Amino acid sequence: MTRNSNDSFQNISTVGKIISVRSSVVDVRFQTDLPAIHTLLRAGDMDEIAFEVMTQLDSKTVRCIALTPTQGLARGMSAKTEGQQLTVPVGKKILGRMFDIFGNTIDTLDPLPEGERRNIHQAPPPLSVRSTKSEIFVTGIKAIDVLLPLERGGKSGLLGGAGVGKTVLLTELIHNMVGQNQGVSIFCGIGERSREGQELYYEMKDAGVLDNMVLMFGQMNEPPGARFRVGHAALTMAEYFRDDEQRDVLLLVDNIFRFIQAGMEVSGLMGQMPSRLGYQPTMGTDLSKLEERIAHTNTGAITSIQAVYVPADDLTDPAAVHTFSHLSASIVLSRKKAGEGLYPAIDLLQSDSKMATPAIIGERHYRLAQQIRQTLAQYEELKDIIAMLGLEQLSLADRRLVNRARKLERFFTQPFFSTEQFSDLEGKEVSLEDALDGCERILADEFADVPERNFYMIGKVEEALTKNKGKQTAAVAKNDAINVDEK
Repeated sequence: MTRNSNDSFQNISTVGKIISVRSSVVDVRFQTDLPAIHTLLRAGDMDEIAFEVMTQLDSKTVRCIALTPTQGLARGMSAKTEGQQLTVPVGKKILGRMFDIFGNTIDTLDPLPEGERRNIHQAPPPLSVRSTKSEIFVTGIKAIDVLLPLERGGKSGLLGGAGVGKTVLLTELIHNMVGQNQGVSIFCGIGERSREGQELYYEMKDAGVLDNMVLMFGQMNEPPGARFRVGHAALTMAEYFRDDEQRDVLLLVDNIFRFIQAGMEVSGLMGQMPSRLGYQPTMGTDLSKLEERIAHTNTGAITSIQAVYVPADDLTDPAAVHTFSHLSASIVLSRKKAGEGLYPAIDLLQSDSKMATPAIIGERHYRLAQQIRQTLAQYEELKDIIAMLGLEQLSLADRRLVNRARKLERFFTQPFFSTEQFSDLEGKEVSLEDALDGCERILADEFADVPERNFYMIGKVEEALTKNKGKQTAAVAKNDAINVDEK
């Protein structure tokens, strides 16, 4: 409600006066009780405009960043605060729902019942409660578990453009997380398109995994303040399930670069001097405040998989450098692989994981992974010769290597549960032991006489033999039918 300058304060310490509005930046003056950093202020006839204190300019003035559009704000209007930070709901009741930055449901279902809410600004767990063991997070996806093992309670980057299967891979990870570990999945959309959020919601609903997950969005059309804080809000929900429910949480972030981009916009609006390439001078701190809350503690683990956009494919860009320093694994999706129909379209040679060491994954697993990489790398070098001269011009040893590499490439494809309705292929979840066993047998030339097409879109390696027998039986039956007709 607008007040005159004479009765603006009336000794009410929770009410200030707006003295400046510049885009998403709002300056508010208080006579007494200056609000602390991160305090939430509201203004407007229905308190519909919200902004958060970012800095204190002097003993009476604070500078805030808007979390909602600022249309309708004017100098002289009052701004109210109860001294609270931005909070979001937590608890089992949030499962299966979609939220905005304020914890309001945006899925057109019934409003959420009243319950516990928590501040979005929380300290990272102290070192004393963090787990010191390095554990593997098994996904049930062969290519990831064998060559790019993920860390339980760690952070993994998913690098890929549009149309290479990024959302499908995220959906499958959610499906396997719910079925395998009885865990909770939380999807956080930062600065992405509204259309993608709607599509993801219905994909999760159709896949039957919505009841064990939470979706939160701060989308592209929202102010930079909202996009900058939505990651913290989603982490607060994840921390509840880890610390209070003692459950494992899979946190999917799409896209972490948009978080850095929103921070850059906020910094510019606040008048801070930019650093290299226009990024905010506090980028390292801003990212660390978010990433360090993702941790493996004595009660549970938050395992994060984050989509990472690399500006102009420049891996030396400060945003990419700072992000990669937090990641324990990088999964690179290839448009070339997708074009060949090799899904998941992971570029196995470009991707890597810090967990792939003998001390963590074991000597056998490490040795196999190195052999696979060596085989695929040598095949990559031979591709030019094959294209120019043909496979027949290679030596016998090279032809065997190409045969193994092509079978490995196809063995690493996998039918997903999330795509059953489109592909008519039953989804397969493969244990790590079965995946390693299959790779070992392929490298030992045990399937030298089995056509490479039999390894495409299977689960365990034994299915390649069954597939072959099925085709042989069908061919024999067809020949018998022809012979009967001729007689």
